Amino acid sequence: YDAPMHDPPLVHPPHVARPLRLRPFRGLTLDPSRIGSPASARAFTRPYDQVADRLERWARRGQVHHDSEPALYVHEYAVGGVTVRGLVGALDISRVAHERRDAAVLPHEGIHPRQVDDLAARMSQMQVNPAPILLVHHGPVAVREVLDREQRRSPDRELTDRGGQHHRVWAIREPSTLATLERELADRQALIADGHHRYAAYLQLRAREPGTATRAGLAMLVDQDDTPLHLGPIHRILGHTTLPALAAAGARIGAVLREVDAERAIGALAPDTLVATDGRRWATLDVHLPPDRLAVEVLHDRLLPELRPRPTRLAYHHGVNEALADIDRRPGVAVLMPAPTFSRVLATCTADRLLPEKATSFQPKPSVGVLIRSLRDG
Repeated sequence: YDAPMHDPPLVHPPHVARPLRLRPFRGLTLDPSRIGSPASARAFTRPYDQVADRLERWARRGQVHHDSEPALYVHEYAVGGVTVRGLVGALDISRVAHERRDAAVLPHEGIHPRQVDDLAARMSQMQVNPAPILLVHHGPVAVREVLDREQRRSPDRELTDRGGQHHRVWAIREPSTLATLERELADRQALIADGHHRYAAYLQLRAREPGTATRAGLAMLVDQDDTPLHLGPIHRILGHTTLPALAAAGARIGAVLREVDAERAIGALAPDTLVATDGRRWATLDVHLPPDRLAVEVLHDRLLPELRPRPTRLAYHHGVNEALADIDRRPGVAVLMPAPTFSRVLATCTADRLLPEKATSFQPKPSVGVLIRSLRDG
């Protein structure tokens, strides 16, 4: 992903007010042959205003399962030896919090308004939430016990998708169980792990088209103390920047760049130590890290503004190999980032501060198509 250096500034998404509430909905599930492959995306391609009809047509052919009764869903997925489970429902977005302390959902990154506009318009045309946004929190024991109990029975759906993810889904409809979940989640706060722009699009769609269906948006809530998502870094490419320019910028903010061999550089990666390479030479960059800040904040807030000349582009890569391949193709410096901790990201939100764009990578994410919400169901 490349971002021009002259992109308009990010804005803070609104806060949804507590209670944190996941409402039952009638889940749609694509045929396993359409999940975890490019066929998943084809379900939601142009013309967008024909997506809902397309899904209904597939349902008549037996290629989409559409539940007859609303439910909350336990969705467990496993890939690469990692198993994650979450509670999937229609997130209540009917009330906006005016102060962070009243918020049910905590964004940790800013959003591009134009991207939000596009997503809201697309969702309105499609009349579906194609995939849940991913929320993480420190879940209450009582909720964990409910999910454990539900998983003692046979799953309502079980499949292995084309991408190799194994999925099991349990529908929860028993009124007393739903009441327990509503009560236990009401006062909680959840961090957005993935889907900041879709979350903001939910809110924009609610404002544009008030109604029962738009008062909620599809979400999966994962307990980070139970089946944690892996929290990794996202590395940066600074187009047409050089190591000497990076060293000079670092010196202006008290950061020290030291050239070392590749092996020592990678081994030195730490919360206050970045690694930089132009593909030939390697260096560590030690930054002064205030107790309440992450390295990615120091990079964007202090170091990048000191670079002369400014980078021609800013690109993002989840893997080191992808970052190195990028600077093999085009001149620049790869800045390898340390992984943030969940507690530090959560503390940033608690302080009502946003991290730079693409500061975190929560993995693994579930495949698209296992649980879809139709806005036509209300």
